[in-house]
Amino acid sequence: MVVRRKKKSRKYRGKRTYGHGRHKQARGAGHRGGRGKAGGCKHKWSYITAYKPDHFGKYGFSPPKEVRREIKAINIKEIAERLERWLNEGIAEKKDDVIEVYLEKAGYNKVLGTGKLKKPLIVHAKYFSKLAIRKIEEAGGKVVKVS
Repeated sequence: MVVRRKKKSRKYRGKRTYGHGRHKQARGAGHRGGRGKAGGCKHKWSYITAYKPDHFGKYGFSPPKEVRREIKAINIKEIAERLERWLNEGIAEKKDDVIEVYLEKAGYNKVLGTGKLKKPLIVHAKYFSKLAIRKIEEAGGKVVKVS
């Protein structure tokens, strides 16, 4: 069998009917089985199953932005590293021999427990992990939950 090198439609250029017999026969969408994805559950089902298997059905859910609770967390060791800078920026304040840290001013709302504290801190945040609470209190500090 000879391989066709050119498109078959080129052969019909200039011919009135393009190989469809009478002039009006291939005019409508019925010639291609409907418009667009029509017939996806019927005569074009094999195309859907082969090339677009996720076309039908519902998959997943994403809650609206007003409802989402985004958590931006920081570790204890990062708090200890940034204390000097935060004292200058007004995110942390020195009161007596204890430093108070307001994490919401820095854009954080959760404290995680990785690292060690050498100084007693009073940490203000919305959420704390159990390990973070234990480590802050072992260092002589205090946890203040902000609502």
